[in-house]
Amino acid sequence: MNSIISQPRTVNVIRYVVPLREGGSLPAIVEADDGFLYVLKFRGAGQGIKALIAELIGGEIARALGFKVPEIVFASVDEAFGRTEPDEEIQDLLKFSTGLNLGLHYLSGAISFDPTVTRLDPLLASKVVWLDCLITNVDRTARNTNMLTWNKELWLIDHGAALYFHHAWDNWEEQASRPFALVKDHVLLPWAGLLEDANRLCKNQITDEAIAAIVTAIPEDWLHWDEGVTAKEIKDFYIQYLTERRQQSHHFLKEAQNAKETLI
Repeated sequence: MNSIISQPRTVNVIRYVVPLREGGSLPAIVEADDGFLYVLKFRGAGQGIKALIAELIGGEIARALGFKVPEIVFASVDEAFGRTEPDEEIQDLLKFSTGLNLGLHYLSGAISFDPTVTRLDPLLASKVVWLDCLITNVDRTARNTNMLTWNKELWLIDHGAALYFHHAWDNWEEQASRPFALVKDHVLLPWAGLLEDANRLCKNQITDEAIAAIVTAIPEDWLHWDEGVTAKEIKDFYIQYLTERRQQSHHFLKEAQNAKETLI
C-alpha cells in the first residue's frame, strides 16, 4: 500500500520531438529540461483541461493501488515554444497549450499489451477492472487496451477518458453510486476471476487520505472553469465523488460480476 502520495514534479518542455497522432488529443513525444522524454498531453487539445485532470487522478490512483504507471509530471510550455513549428495544426495546439500541461515518462521500447498473448494473473486482471470501474474509465477495450508491456511488466497508461461525471456536475452524487455499465466492454473482464478479492483489497489500498492527496495535487491553473465554482469547490467535488464511489463499490462490483457471467 502506498501511504505517501508525492506531488508530481514540474519540468520545462524544450523540444517537440514527434507527434503521436492517436485519437483526438494529439499527444506528442517531447524533451524536457531534465533530459528525459515524455508523452505530452496538451491542455489546448480538443478534450481540454478535464482530460488532463482525469489523466492525473486516474494515473495516480492506479499507482496508489500498486500498478506500474509511468511517472506523471507537470510540463510547462513557453509561449514562444511553437513559433518555429512548420505544421500549422501543431503550431496552434502549442499556442493554446501555453502554461502547465501533463507529461508521462516515455517508455522507450514498450509494446502494446495483448491479453490473448500474455495471460494475466486473475487477481491482477480483476484489480485493473476494479480500478476502471472506480474511475469510470471507458477506454480500456480490446480495440485500445491502453496497457503496455515494458521490461516484462504490465504498465497502465492513458486515463484521460475517465471520470466522465465531471462533464456535468449537477448530479454527481447520483453518479457516484451508479454502476459502470461499460465494464461489459473491458478487455480484461474475461480473465477477471477474483473480483470479490479485488474489491476487498483495493478498497483498503486506496484510502480516503490517498484520494484527498491525489486531488489536492491538481494545479490551481487547471481549475479556472466557467461554471460558477471555485478551485477549492472543484477539488472538494472530486474528493467527495471518489470517496463516495469507493465506499459504494458494491454497486459497480455487482455490475462487473453480472457482465462477466454473460461471457461464460
